[in-house]
Amino acid sequence: MEQSQRSITAAAAASPPSRGHQFHPARAAIIDLFNLYLGRSSRQKPDDSARELPNKTQKRVLALNRDLPPPNEQFLLDFEQLHTQFPDQEQLRAVTESVLITLVVQCSNHAPRADFLLFALRSLCGIEYINWDSFLPSLLSSISTTELSVGQAGQAVPAVSSSRLAQNGMIPSSSTISNSSIFQSLNPTSPLQSVHDIGSPAPLGMEASPSVAMSPVKSSDISGNGPQSSARVNLLIRDSAMSSLRQLCCKIILTGLEFNLKPVTHADIFNHMLSWLVNWDQRQHGVDESDGVKSWRPVKALTEWLHSCLDVIWLLVDENKCRVPFYELLRSGLQFIENIPDDEALFTLILEIHRRRDMMAMHMQMLDQHLHCPTFGTHRVLSPTIPTVSVEAVANLRYSPITYPSVLGEPLHGEDLANSIQRGSLDWERALRCIRHALRTTPSPDWWKRVLLVASCYRNPAHGPTPGAVFTSSMICEATIDRIVELLKLTNSDVNCWQEWLVFSDIFYFLVKSGCIDFIDFVDKLVSRLIEGDQHIVRTNHVTWLFAQIIRVELVMSALNTDARKVETTRKVLSFHREDRSSDPNNPQSILLDYISSCQNLRIWSLNTTTRECLNSEQLQKGKQIDEWWRQASKGDRMLDYMNMDDKSTGMFWVVSYTMAQPASETIMNWLSSAGVTELLTGTNMQSNERLMVMREVSPLPMSLLSGLSMNLCLKLMFQMEDSLFAAQVVPNIAMVETYCRLLLIAPHSLFRSHFSHLAQRYQSILSKPGVTLLVLEIVNYRLLPLYRYQGKSKALMYDVTKIVSTLKGKRGDHRVFRLAENLCMNLILSQRDFFSVKREGKGPTEFTETLNRVTIVTLAIIIKTRGIADADHMLYLQTMLEQILATSQHTWSKNTLSYFPPLLREALIGRIDKRGLAIKAWQQAETTVINQCTQLLSPPADPTYVMTYINHSFFQHRQYLCAGAWILMQGLLENINSGNLARVLREFSPEEVTANIYTMVDVILHHIHVELQHGHSLQDLLLKTCANLAFFIWTHELLPLDILLLALTDRDDDPHALRIVISLLDRQELQSRMKLFCANRMHPEHWICTGLFKRLELSKALGNHLSWKDRYPTFFDDIVARLLPVIPLIVYRLLENDAVDPAERVLAMYSPLLAYHPLRFTFVRDILAYFYGHLPGKLIVRILKVLDISKIPFSESFPQHISSPNPVICPPPEYFATLLLGLVNNVIPPLNTNSKYGSVGDASNNSGRNPHTKTSGASQSGPTNASEGQKAFYQIQDPGTHTQLVLETAVIELLSLPVAASQVVPSLVQIVVNIQPTLIQSSNGAPNCVGQGSVLPTSPSGGSTDSLGGSRSTPSVSGINPSNFVLRSGYTCQQLSCLLIQACGLLLAQLPPDFHVQLYAEASRIIKESWWLTDGKRSLGELDSAVGYALLDPTWAAQDNTSTAIGNIIALLHSFFSNLPQEWLEGTHVIIEHLRPITSVAMLRIAFRIMGPLLPRLANSHTLFNKTLSLLLNTMVDVFGRNSQTSTSVEASEIADLVDFLHHVVHYEGQGGPVQPNSKPKTEVLVLCGRAAERLRPDMQHLLSHLKPDMNSSIYAATHPEFVQNPP
Repeated sequence: MEQSQRSITAAAAASPPSRGHQFHPARAAIIDLFNLYLGRSSRQKPDDSARELPNKTQKRVLALNRDLPPPNEQFLLDFEQLHTQFPDQEQLRAVTESVLITLVVQCSNHAPRADFLLFALRSLCGIEYINWDSFLPSLLSSISTTELSVGQAGQAVPAVSSSRLAQNGMIPSSSTISNSSIFQSLNPTSPLQSVHDIGSPAPLGMEASPSVAMSPVKSSDISGNGPQSSARVNLLIRDSAMSSLRQLCCKIILTGLEFNLKPVTHADIFNHMLSWLVNWDQRQHGVDESDGVKSWRPVKALTEWLHSCLDVIWLLVDENKCRVPFYELLRSGLQFIENIPDDEALFTLILEIHRRRDMMAMHMQMLDQHLHCPTFGTHRVLSPTIPTVSVEAVANLRYSPITYPSVLGEPLHGEDLANSIQRGSLDWERALRCIRHALRTTPSPDWWKRVLLVASCYRNPAHGPTPGAVFTSSMICEATIDRIVELLKLTNSDVNCWQEWLVFSDIFYFLVKSGCIDFIDFVDKLVSRLIEGDQHIVRTNHVTWLFAQIIRVELVMSALNTDARKVETTRKVLSFHREDRSSDPNNPQSILLDYISSCQNLRIWSLNTTTRECLNSEQLQKGKQIDEWWRQASKGDRMLDYMNMDDKSTGMFWVVSYTMAQPASETIMNWLSSAGVTELLTGTNMQSNERLMVMREVSPLPMSLLSGLSMNLCLKLMFQMEDSLFAAQVVPNIAMVETYCRLLLIAPHSLFRSHFSHLAQRYQSILSKPGVTLLVLEIVNYRLLPLYRYQGKSKALMYDVTKIVSTLKGKRGDHRVFRLAENLCMNLILSQRDFFSVKREGKGPTEFTETLNRVTIVTLAIIIKTRGIADADHMLYLQTMLEQILATSQHTWSKNTLSYFPPLLREALIGRIDKRGLAIKAWQQAETTVINQCTQLLSPPADPTYVMTYINHSFFQHRQYLCAGAWILMQGLLENINSGNLARVLREFSPEEVTANIYTMVDVILHHIHVELQHGHSLQDLLLKTCANLAFFIWTHELLPLDILLLALTDRDDDPHALRIVISLLDRQELQSRMKLFCANRMHPEHWICTGLFKRLELSKALGNHLSWKDRYPTFFDDIVARLLPVIPLIVYRLLENDAVDPAERVLAMYSPLLAYHPLRFTFVRDILAYFYGHLPGKLIVRILKVLDISKIPFSESFPQHISSPNPVICPPPEYFATLLLGLVNNVIPPLNTNSKYGSVGDASNNSGRNPHTKTSGASQSGPTNASEGQKAFYQIQDPGTHTQLVLETAVIELLSLPVAASQVVPSLVQIVVNIQPTLIQSSNGAPNCVGQGSVLPTSPSGGSTDSLGGSRSTPSVSGINPSNFVLRSGYTCQQLSCLLIQACGLLLAQLPPDFHVQLYAEASRIIKESWWLTDGKRSLGELDSAVGYALLDPTWAAQDNTSTAIGNIIALLHSFFSNLPQEWLEGTHVIIEHLRPITSVAMLRIAFRIMGPLLPRLANSHTLFNKTLSLLLNTMVDVFGRNSQTSTSVEASEIADLVDFLHHVVHYEGQGGPVQPNSKPKTEVLVLCGRAAERLRPDMQHLLSHLKPDMNSSIYAATHPEFVQNPP
């Protein structure tokens, strides 16, 4: 024991006090005084008696022979006499505190002395001689140092200093202090010196106490001999001493808490108490704790200090005082401590933490959040949960398709989290639900690359964890096997699903090649599932065919050739072979499947000799039949006629592609070049010795043949074709280019390549050849534009093409490449469906041309207005982006155009100065000089040599007026102009100068018309003359590009004559003839189905003289009419902005044959309907819809009737809207998993509504009625890209096209989803058991209750719906269907323009306010709280009991809507709460928080919107608890404890910008915001938010916030 005391004493000396305190003259006297009352021997030596004794007090202190210490009551008098002798009272106080701390450490295990120290402290407090804000932190820090020092030989008990607290700006959670070794590294060597310069007391040489408070130890527990046993005893003694020290410290703290301490002191105390509790069972290392000592605990001492510690914590978080927010316990992690002691008091605290944490977490999550899952019905890639990043970094983000809520409700994701998810858990099923849906709906490879992890067996160990939400290899493996099982079941049910197998094989090949599937593990699991689990499911060779597709992948070859388990794996791969006996043996698929096992055996035979013993000899022999067929087919000079192959030949050629890919590839290449080559005739402007050889045309290979070729052959073909297309000397024929494009469209996952980067890597400097660049630009612009968008590569392509544009725009003469690149860039900009950066690096002025800058602004307006800005960072970047664009653009947009722009864009552009007047003045000043130059250059007898003089010596400011000068010289007489000289000069100009000429000429023309009108000329004559002159420029001599001229005129729509000229030009016969010729030569708009010979126009006829001048490289798909494809939609937009409805309808009718070739016409229709929603007459809407190929769009069966209804005022019946939503449930919403807790959806046999192949008549009613059955390949739905997008966007188009307003559409949809469950239940067989809630919750309204729908409703059911047929068509139970309909409705409404959102907010607030149980003042608070609590449960839970509530359903609908809403549109959500205000009850307050609360985590990276939303919720709290609130009954703070906890958590979440970390702290502005709200609360409620204030005297967050600490307010 003496040894223990000495160790404690030595520990007390570990951190010496400041030098001033240690040598203060009063120190010795104070120590002697305390020693006297503690009954300890004096530190004074006998020879010190010679020192002068100034008074009687010191004489008594030195009375060494007294047997008993003086009575405690005398202490205060003695101390007061002592302290009067020292003038510096503050120094004396500091010395006294230092001495007290030392004595507490040394005497804690001596009960009488500890009691006296408590008495002395209370006495000194009575005379205000203890500064608790300095004393308690110093005491705690000294104890931490003591415990560290005592445990130097092993692991010490951790503690946390206030200096650490100040650094973090908060109370560290136990997650930072659970590991004591980590914590020790954080703890300063002398923690006390950082707190008011009060140090630990100096060592005192006192004897050990004869008694130590410890529990008795059995002799058996400490039996043993030698130093080991002694160490055990010393360990137990030290544990007991530390327990006594903590016990005494807690008693002192409890005394101190009776006074008003500073927040930082409360935080320090709380922090240490948590540390002690979390690490309550820390033991010394270096001592063998086996046998009895390991289980021994000083039970009594532990219980005492632990209970005292809990008392301190309860006092700190007491809601009447709120010294520390209870929230700090919620995020402390205390409830997760290991080895919880068997103590009821601690267990009670932990249970309360769990309870309040769960309640708080509920507000962080949306209702039915577990159902939120990517539908792939939208194009967006980014997740709302990503941290704040720059625009430049967005392209490299990994997408978070799903997140998993933490215990605090925060959305989490990441590789480590994904790897920790247990198979079979709900989170595992959520992940699989997402992956299964992806495998069915084929999102882009870009999505897959963002979410997948390389399998661990293929990963480089040097690579760390991959950030972002991911799916593990095991998840992908299981979901892939599930998809194979689904397809096998479809195949076994005699459904022709060959297309599904082809689509799946493309994804499967991509996943295996990417290394996301562990091949050996996949084979093992597939065998277990298909062979061992279900003996009868594998009846065909489809699985063998899948393996044959991937057998040449490097990872697969390695597994079958070099892996240790190669023989076993090979046997398993071969085990899937079945003797295929098809009902149609001559079918190409049947032939392929019949021979595929032979192909597989032959390939494995060639890999290595070890596995040959596994092979089937019969299948090897069967391979000879393949060889024989091939010899016959390719005998002699015969060539396969790929255009006239019968089914058997097609099937056998597919087989050959698996066994002899190289010969098969060569025969295809031979076919494509079989017509030979011919010399391209020399153009009139070319040198006579220039020769160009071109392949003669043949028919491209049909898709029916290409689709069944092996992936290996397709890859070989791609590379061989690229050699011929881009590296050969002979110009390829269109058939080869078309076949190349078809291959890319067939397998978008496996074969896609980004052409500019791919070709630059394969062929050095290849793109420097103009012919290659032209071919690549044509392929992308006229064949692969939707593919690039589907791949998510259109932005990267735009940057690549912009480089070409930027390089050539100032280069003289390169007009053809430039204009094609500009046209492609225009298409790429218009194809964007989400916000984009105009520069890859994101800085500096844009490199766009003036035309592209203008198109970019219009595209931004369309995106923002029709789809919203998805991310907060994009909203911040918008202003920068506009500055980048406008820095190089002088254009101003008309008032009519700006009136349709979204407010965000309109406000940024409305103040822009129109410089057109200045431009006209500049023209007038230069007009004389320009006319003189033009007269010399353009007069009919002009000297041809003057052309070069003009080009080389004229000024740029004059050259930009060349066309305008020519226009003036015409004066209606075209023969006045020397068109040859003008054409030559314009060709020698740079493209940028030609563009400037066009824009300047348009301004001069329009100005000239106004001048002529003032002189009395007829407007009609002026317009006719103008169009005739422009025809001279465009058609007669083809001097200017038509598309740029039309855009220039269109952009001057504020001039009353500009659009009339545009319409006149579009009406001209020259353009109409060219359009008809174009459509005739192009054959079918769906180019991949064309089987005949493609016709190549002469270059000059296709592009005109200006673009084709000295060029000789022939066109493939390019044409001057095709250049109008992005222009016509822009003209229609401008006409509608100027209320020119009839001309717009005429343009659409006139150019509908051309728009059929628009690669993104579906998107055009959807966007124009959304952009002008509410402004389009019904007749025009019908004309817009006719732009589509109606037969291929899955419109509802009754939709044509509704848009052509003679009475457009009548809203369609509920059946229509219900069917629309059911189509989304069946085709867009991911199906529920078969193993989920919501029950089994079932397989193909009972899931008729979801299966597109079923023969059930009702299935067609729920979705497409005129679209072909079965899954479509990508090339069949290039726009919008996936089947889910097609179905969802079709529903959007339908709602936008209806003749009724949004105010009628939205209530119809809302009433269905709010009341659908009782409607479905009443029609089900189990209705008596499903309706009502019984006596368990009599006051909780349910979906089965009439009153829950409001007083105006007589029945909860939705009239006009056939519920039984409705449920049957879905394949779900009525409970599941009701919940999925909510998700579908929220998804659909989120795709619609804000006009619909406003109506949704109004309808939602109406439904909530009309609930009788919120307005009935006779209901008790208990009944109301019970009803609210039940109503706010997830509808999926309520649906299981058939007791869904209207409020629960409407809030779930809002949350589904919010989760699919872009960030920008979230600002409008505040309208809901504004409709509900003023809030007059806690029940309504809870509803408001439940609606808006889950939005706050999503807004963490949008500071402004976060503050607005938080302010709105605080205002609702003020409505109920404000000084002037009208709440009738008083409410205790405990009733809204969960709301207060949530507010604390969410401000920390926003301060961190993501999940709360140990160093998270609220932002200053947020504390100011909350502080203002707290001031408006009632005095008895203000303390609830006292810590969310910027006041350092009341808030622990402000007191430890770096900004406040450094700059006090």
